[in-house]
Amino acid sequence: MRRMLSLALLLLLLGGCAPAAAPVPVEAGNFLLDTYVSIRLYDGDEETAREALELCRTYETIFSRTDADSELARLNRRESDTVSQELADVIALGLEYGRLTGGAFDITMGTVTRLWDFHAQEPAPPEAAAVAEALTHVGWEKVHVEGTSVRFDDPETVLDLGGIAKGYIADRLAEYLRAEGVTSAIIDLGGNLCCIGRRPDGRDFQVGIRRPEGEQSQSIGTLPIRDRSVVTSGWYERCFTLDGTVYHHILSPSTGWPAETGLASVTIVSGLGADGDALSTACFVLGQEAGLALVESLEGVEAVFIGRDLTVTVSSGLAGRFSPL
Repeated sequence: MRRMLSLALLLLLLGGCAPAAAPVPVEAGNFLLDTYVSIRLYDGDEETAREALELCRTYETIFSRTDADSELARLNRRESDTVSQELADVIALGLEYGRLTGGAFDITMGTVTRLWDFHAQEPAPPEAAAVAEALTHVGWEKVHVEGTSVRFDDPETVLDLGGIAKGYIADRLAEYLRAEGVTSAIIDLGGNLCCIGRRPDGRDFQVGIRRPEGEQSQSIGTLPIRDRSVVTSGWYERCFTLDGTVYHHILSPSTGWPAETGLASVTIVSGLGADGDALSTACFVLGQEAGLALVESLEGVEAVFIGRDLTVTVSSGLAGRFSPL
């Protein structure tokens, strides 16, 4: 349900050379959240960048699905029904997006997602019967949050926050950096990008949208971005081919199998990364027509839909702003 190490978004500093007096950015990076995390500050110091990276590491101990010691993993084992405020907040937001999208986004897909191993040496789809059984435990309506208490109607339901946690973490890192006085920065959580302010020269950042099936350095177009989050979900980010059939990681909560909607990727531009994270997955599952209708109904949210045939459709708020390459 979630992407990993997908440079679906490539930051491009376009428009000529920087002035000689332009500040040299400081950067801290490491492999976290199953991807490469980079914090680049244009008006901050190395210590602030490192502290932001350590904050990201702390959040990983809360939300990781693969770490058996994470708070989420302990909740899935029902070791306690009381969680941290951060985990409660993300679960509650995930449930809200389950409601908003009619289940196209569902954080209870854990029983299904764990059947799909895209990192195996010889990956293969799970047995249809296993998927069908796992789906009986899926349904955002089965989970309830009251304060920091989480209750499950089904004891076998497993939460997978991979489709929303990185966006939430990016929001918290941005919040920390702004509190430290940073006004120009880029947070890149491997496909989840947050631009704080503008470039040091006062111009908007130019964000490249990856060309599906192309090299990671290839963009199909660019968008001017300032103080916004940009998140992409693409089928090509984690997939395998077996007997001529391509299986990808964006699973439909209604079938448990890869969503086939004619889309190659969906990019969401929004004020908060958590919103973009959930919506990019949901819109891919919904397909272009329903996904675009959903985006147009939401204030402050825009989208770029790229079809398998590389056709590009943008929401009304991006008209004239997307520059194809």
